[in-house]
Amino acid sequence: MAAPMDDMFSFCVDPGKVAGSVEVRFIDNIKGKGLFAKKSIKKGDSIFIERPLVAAQFLWNALYKYKACEFCLRALETAEDNARRLSGNPGLSLPHPELCCVRPELHQACPQCQVMYCSSECRQAAADQYHRALCLGPSQEDPDHPINKLKDAWRSMHYPPETSSIILMARMVALVKQAKDKAHWQKLFSHFCSRAANEEEEIAHKLLGEQFRGQLALLHSLFRAALYDEHLSRWFVPEGFRSLFALVGTNGQGIGTSSLSQWVHACDALELPAQQREHLDSFIDQLYKDIEKETGDFLNCEGSGLFMLQSSCNHSCIPNAEASFPDNNFLLHLSALNDINPGEEICISYLDCCQRDRSRHSRHKILRENYLFVCSCPKCVSQMDELDVTSEEEEEEEGEAEGETEGDEMEDEMTDV
Repeated sequence: MAAPMDDMFSFCVDPGKVAGSVEVRFIDNIKGKGLFAKKSIKKGDSIFIERPLVAAQFLWNALYKYKACEFCLRALETAEDNARRLSGNPGLSLPHPELCCVRPELHQACPQCQVMYCSSECRQAAADQYHRALCLGPSQEDPDHPINKLKDAWRSMHYPPETSSIILMARMVALVKQAKDKAHWQKLFSHFCSRAANEEEEIAHKLLGEQFRGQLALLHSLFRAALYDEHLSRWFVPEGFRSLFALVGTNGQGIGTSSLSQWVHACDALELPAQQREHLDSFIDQLYKDIEKETGDFLNCEGSGLFMLQSSCNHSCIPNAEASFPDNNFLLHLSALNDINPGEEICISYLDCCQRDRSRHSRHKILRENYLFVCSCPKCVSQMDELDVTSEEEEEEEGEAEGETEGDEMEDEMTDV
């Protein structure tokens, strides 16, 4: 059952305004629904800001000391502490420390299990929504606790770069457990697209990786032992667990937050004399070189969430909108990349910029492997009959090596801050 239209906008900031600007329409049985403009939207405009139904930090990301609010994923390290850790330079001092947006004096821990929040508001919101059902209390570090067993099993099967988390599924269960109106929350989750049984199994295997194809039954057993609830019995049978897995795998939106990135953006906005600007830019450039050498590409607190309205956006290799997280928390901002006319579909890309510049064959291969569909956006249609030398070369290098044909293609997105 799909969620009613008023539910579609209920997690947006200013839902009435958003409902006047965009609408969700059914397209066809292949694409399902899509998001369309109801009025003109200018390039650079914010289309909507939305909070997730549920979000969770990736487990390896948390284990490697990327400190984030347990509720909103706001980065908890100061920009300077973050830069010191990522660069491996404990004596590093950032200029303009007053531009750091992190306020450690506001941070609060759960009094039972000591997980951290950026504020009392986030701690209370987590407790009210899901945390009471998941709080481990003094067993937080107990490896034999059923939830910790589930986490360890997931980490052993799903290595970085991470694209999802078993904890997102656990919080879905906890939300329903704690909710007074359990049917309402189940209805909200039912809004997200469902897949045929064979597709769900394939998505689950893609999330786990080829070497762990047989481990879904183990995860199901641990998930059931840790979280079983009679109101959600259908999620705990093997078929329901696989459906839940597929729901999270295909609808989870990557979230990235960084106090250092916020500090850099604030520095960019400073009005400085030319010499000071050159000095500051040089410092920041060198800092990122040091971080790349020490840490590589893993700069952000990373997680994923389920966003009601954003999940209605279809993919295009020439998107007219993009999602970002400029507030250093889980609030998703969808912004227009181009002018969008009334009646025009609003599309995002599941590919990053470099992937979008690759051949049609390579783009389709990435999309097919991760989302189980073949793109039919205008760019792909226009390239369908073109003789693309790059495509042929990549088909030899990638397609033949993996036993693929040009119709077997697909990829995932991790949004930067």
